[in-house]
Order: sequence, then C-alpha cells, then structure tokens
Amino acid sequence: MPPSKSEMMALNGSYHREFIRRLRTIPTHGLGLSVDIHAPDLASLRRSLQERQVPPTYLEVFRTTPMALASTRKEAGNDLLTYHGEGLWITQPGIVESTAFKQEIAEAAEQLMILQSAWLNHECATKYLTGYYYGTYLPPLYTPLSAKVVADNTRLLQHLLDQQCRLADGSTPLVLLEMPSLTYFVAGTMSIPRFFRVISERAPCGLVLDVGHLWTVFRYSGAHLDMPLTRFVEEFLNEFPMDRVVEIHVAGLAVHESHRILDSRLKGGRGDDALPAWIDAHAAPIPTVLFEMLDQILCHPQLTSLKGLALEVDTKPIELIVDEFAEFSQRYGPLFSRLSNAEQVVPEFDACSLSEGSSSISDTHTLGVAYDRYAQVLAGKTEPVGTEWSQDQASIQNLNFYRSVYLPYEILHWGGKVEDMFVESCRRLRERDVSLDGFVVFWFREPRPLSGTYDFFLLKVERFVEFVHQVAPELRGIAEREAEELRCAYRFANEPGLPV
Repeated sequence: MPPSKSEMMALNGSYHREFIRRLRTIPTHGLGLSVDIHAPDLASLRRSLQERQVPPTYLEVFRTTPMALASTRKEAGNDLLTYHGEGLWITQPGIVESTAFKQEIAEAAEQLMILQSAWLNHECATKYLTGYYYGTYLPPLYTPLSAKVVADNTRLLQHLLDQQCRLADGSTPLVLLEMPSLTYFVAGTMSIPRFFRVISERAPCGLVLDVGHLWTVFRYSGAHLDMPLTRFVEEFLNEFPMDRVVEIHVAGLAVHESHRILDSRLKGGRGDDALPAWIDAHAAPIPTVLFEMLDQILCHPQLTSLKGLALEVDTKPIELIVDEFAEFSQRYGPLFSRLSNAEQVVPEFDACSLSEGSSSISDTHTLGVAYDRYAQVLAGKTEPVGTEWSQDQASIQNLNFYRSVYLPYEILHWGGKVEDMFVESCRRLRERDVSLDGFVVFWFREPRPLSGTYDFFLLKVERFVEFVHQVAPELRGIAEREAEELRCAYRFANEPGLPV
C-alpha cells in the first residue's frame, strides 16, 4: 500500500536531506559556458576568451564520443567540466526496463567519469514517444501521474549512477533535471512549477532553470494574455522548488527559420499582443529581456543551492559568444560571493527508512496510453481532445503550427537537410515526381521500438534509405551508397583520429 501522508512528509524530508548531502560535495562552479565541442571549435573559442581575458570558470559539455571528451578533458587541465546528457528519456513510462536505457546509462557513466563531472544535467523532456522519434525535445505531459513516474525514474537513474560512476573524489554525479522549453504548445492538467515541485518532493535531484525556457512558458502557456512578465516570473518562482536549482542557463531566442510568417499570423489570426514567436535558439543572440528575468530570479530568497550560471552557446559564432560572455561576466561576476552566504535549509525530519518502489504496472500502462495519445496528436493522426489539452485553448492553436510547419521542417532539415545529405537520390526522386513530403508521412507511419543509443542523424540516414526502397526500389543502391558515405563522414567529424 502507498505511504501515508505522515510517511510521505518524512520521505520528502529524507529526499531533501539526501539532496543537500550530495550538494555539499559540489564546489561552486561560477560563470560558465554550455558548449558543443564541435560547433564552434572549442579550442578556438577558448583562445578567443583568453585573449579578451574573460575565461569561463567551467564548461558544460554536451554528450559526444568518449574520444572527443577525453581530448577535451586533457586540454582543460584542472578546469571544471560538467556534462549535459542525452537519450535518458526519464519522462517515459517503462523506459527503465529497456535495453536502450541500460546502454545509455553505461555511456553516460563513462562520459561523466571522463569529464569528472559533478553533475549529470538532462532535459526533463524526450525525443522518443511510444515508438516515434523526434529531432528536438518534447516536454512531458504535465500531469500528477507523469510527475510521479519522472520522480521514480530519476531516483533509479541516481541509484544506477551511484553504482556505476564513482568520481576521483569519491562522490557520484548529482542528477539535475532541466525544465524544458515549450515549442508553441503545452499539454497537461497541472502547472509546470507544481510538476517540478512534486518531482522534488519524491526524488533527491537538483534542477536546472533555463531562463529562455521560462520565457517560452510565459509565451506559449497563455500566461502572457493575462499578466505582465514580471508578475508571471514572480508567481512561477514562488511555486517552483527554487531551493533545488543548482544551475541556471541563459541562451538565445529567435523565430525559427520555418516560421518567419508566424508573428503576422498570430497577430492577425488571434488578436493577441505583439510578443514575438520566439523559441529556444542557442545560435541566436540573447535578448535583453532574459537578463531582466535573470536579475529577478537571482533575487529570489529560496535560491540557496546555486552552483553554476552558464550561457548556452553551441552553434553560435565565436565573436558573438565572446562579446556576450564578456558582458555576462561583468554583470554577474560578484554573484557567487553573495550567494555563498545564503542558507541551505534542511527540513526538521529524521532520516527515513521508507523507500518508494518503482512505478506500478497500472501507472506505467495508464501513462503509456496517455503518451500514445500525445504522439498521435503531434503526428496529426488525431485531434487534441481530453483533459491534457483542456487547460488553455491558445496552446491548441499554436499546436497546429508545430504539427503543420515545424515538425515537417524538423524531419527534413534538423541535423542535416535531406536534399544536401542524399543529393543524387533526391535528384532521381524529383525526376520521378516523388515529393519529400512523403518522407515525413513515412517517418510517422508506424511506431518503431527503441533500440541502441539515440542519434537523430544516423536515424535519419537509416530511415531515408528505407523510404527510397519503398517509393523507388530501383534507387536503393544509390541511397545505400550515399548513406554509407554519410556514416563515414559523421564518424570522422566526431572522432577525426579514426581512419575513414
């Protein structure tokens, strides 16, 4: 039987004590950069920052190959490095039973140890839904059952890291969940800050608060229709578990390439205000409004666990990165000396011997059905009906832009434009009047089981060969040759020391 209310209070206190215990082993990281070590070139970026005399005190590195990370660790010397993981889809029910999850855990543990990272940051989001694959993150269903399953999976993830990943100082990396961005829509039955509060009450994890992601919640949850931004931020932070925020991210926002006409459509079609249709865009400049929001966040009295504050700059031009980080350093340089005096509050509960089990078969099934509906809605196979879609009709209308414009663009362009990847195959398809729109339909035609570690580029290569075989079997040999060339080039780009 589930724990009683008093037992749950004891558990909550125990989880927070465990979080504080782990937090105290983590040094202050200060002002950093979250980077992809391939784009832009990390060595060039570090030289440019040194020349401007604004070196970051830590780098957060996105998942890549062990060889590339080992090279980065060697070049960094004694500098602090942290790890931004990928492929651990903890929002998904039943995922922890999959072989793919076990492979992803083993890979994450290896890469964390290479970097000697104090934490594993992972988006509380997914690119895999009940057999359907995506190139960019989808937020979870914001429901009580979803929050419970995320907490269960997060506890298990932390437990497995404790078993498989012992750092040189004897500690193990702390799991951090990052609040995801909204890309035009949100689905659920509870508020986003409440969702993360429920998770923090059931797991000893830390959190990453991304300021740009918070702006998209303001924009695409419908909140901007009812209140000014400063009031929204105040109310959001008061409900969000700010004492679990270990890292804050700031990145660019921009109108997506596929949506240059989105602003005019929204204004004309809905009559709302003139807020731009920005989404998370790491290559874009950081708008001033995000630093105004950050100033408000940093003044919150419950922000007592902050260890790092980073600009996310993967794919951004080096000159822009250096300019922004120089201004960032000047503005927030004294921050951590002030925050180091903040008090970390530990609840007055004795350590509790109770432990919660993993999600029940019933919970897994119920949430799995909800996520299957979610995936069917996103693919345009069914309409958004039910409690998950009833909170705000504004989000439903924005969902149509995601389904009809953004998602097809993602399949055809994200991580590599199909026409540039398969040049000859696409030319031959055009000669046969075969539209690439059919590839988008083919992509979502049927669910595929999760197998192996997640890599959207390689997945796209594999799927396109399958598509060509279906629509023009006589071109399969051409598509397979181009696919193998792409795989070889991809391996070389990620690990240039390997022979091709």
